[in-house]
Amino acid sequence: MSNEILYLLLPDFAEHEMVYLAEAVACDEYALKKDPKYVNRIVAPTLDPIRSCGGFKVIPDYSFESVPGDYAALVLIGGFGWLDPIADKVRPIVADAIAQGRIVGAICNAASFMAKHGFVNAVRHTGNGLDQLKQWGGDNYSNEAMYQHCQAVSDNRIVTANGSATLEFAKELLLLLENDSPERIEMFYQFNKQGFCALVKNSGV
Repeated sequence: MSNEILYLLLPDFAEHEMVYLAEAVACDEYALKKDPKYVNRIVAPTLDPIRSCGGFKVIPDYSFESVPGDYAALVLIGGFGWLDPIADKVRPIVADAIAQGRIVGAICNAASFMAKHGFVNAVRHTGNGLDQLKQWGGDNYSNEAMYQHCQAVSDNRIVTANGSATLEFAKELLLLLENDSPERIEMFYQFNKQGFCALVKNSGV
């Protein structure tokens, strides 16, 4: 299995939704990892720079046409591009990932895309509210019973999250990837959730 984690971006992607996961993959609490278990890679419609909703431009490693056949996880980052027809070209990429048993993550509008194409009809899942999943999914979404109103859900190697759940999304994916021990992943989660001052008390710092 390749050690590449593929972050799939569409125009006007939400850059903040990938930072916790990407950071934990590449860094520890002290510095860049010398020998990380995984490496971060960007997939976009073409190899041209792709712009985030915040105005940053990212240079892709792969286009939709050159997605490698072997990788560790496919992570769909949310944003406004999922409302564009270009998003339909992602469907076969996700279908292939699920068929091969890859880890697939989808956050914010990308989770609604998953509902639109029936990819969450057999798993527990969440997203930007049940109403949005039903609106986007239409007749292709048939799993209202397994919707969970929570920040992030992991089931059968598919992780979904709402747009405010960047940290929870990262935690669930890190656990599936076994990027570190569960204890260290929990420590990473709590440090970023509660903050330095809440966790480091009476240290004289």
